[in-house]
Amino acid sequence: MSMNDPIADMLTRIRNGQKARKVAVSLPASSVKLAIAEVLHREGYVSGVSTEEDGAKKTLTVELKYQGDEPVIERIERVSRPGLRVYVGTDKLPKVQGGLGVAIVSTASGVMSDREARAGRHGGEVLCIVS
Repeated sequence: MSMNDPIADMLTRIRNGQKARKVAVSLPASSVKLAIAEVLHREGYVSGVSTEEDGAKKTLTVELKYQGDEPVIERIERVSRPGLRVYVGTDKLPKVQGGLGVAIVSTASGVMSDREARAGRHGGEVLCIVS
């Protein structure tokens, strides 16, 4: 079975892993998913990111983070999707919860948080929002 939206699958695996109180979730790796996971790690939403190669298959492992017994990520949602792409300029980048959350943006300079995109004056595709 083919997968239409691998980024949405990644976000759903993270969401489901946190509901099940898992320590880590594993998923098929790609360069975009790795970049999104690294942004989540830099912003403090996950505790670690690693990749493993098993022959031709690469696996991405995301270590989930909890504060007490509550997950650090309260909300993680896909914004731009295959059927409706969402592109914004620098001045229209979303502020999630007044700056308490983060929007992950794919720019010409790579995948970065909305703060990094504003600082570098980059617009691009809003992949997801996290709070």
